[in-house]
Amino acid sequence: MGEKGGRAMSDHSGPLPGVLLEGRPAARALLRGSDAHPGLLGEMLFYPWQGGSLVLTRAVGLPGDGFFALHIHAFSSCRTGGDVAYLGAGGHFNPAGRRHPDHAGDLPVLLSGGGRAFSVNYTGRFTPGQVVGRSAVLHALPDDYRSQPTGGAGARIACGVIRPV
Repeated sequence: MGEKGGRAMSDHSGPLPGVLLEGRPAARALLRGSDAHPGLLGEMLFYPWQGGSLVLTRAVGLPGDGFFALHIHAFSSCRTGGDVAYLGAGGHFNPAGRRHPDHAGDLPVLLSGGGRAFSVNYTGRFTPGQVVGRSAVLHALPDDYRSQPTGGAGARIACGVIRPV
């Protein structure tokens, strides 16, 4: 079913990456909601693939429908600091010192429907081993992919330390 001048999906070579169906993730983060979002739970699985990572994310209990920023942060702490949830995670994982949205830890937004989300994304910006010992953070707002240094992503509403599997 291709469009005029286009190619049908069946024309593209390669099935779904077998690593998702048959492989074992190299790393995992269990996301827990902040005090303001205690019912928010999620999981991120990191698979090595094509010199980077396939990142599978699933979450339930999101505060409504819409888009939520998802980032890898620099430190392995989901500690809260005063009124700021997950302050211990630090800023975005950014070993090359680039401007947002070119930080290694910048990921596509997560889309929620009915408070649930599921996503699989590829990034060549890091391998699973490079993010072990860091934190995955879900934000209250979508990433605008412009504002410095965080993309205007809003409050940190869930966090999980990335650990080897």
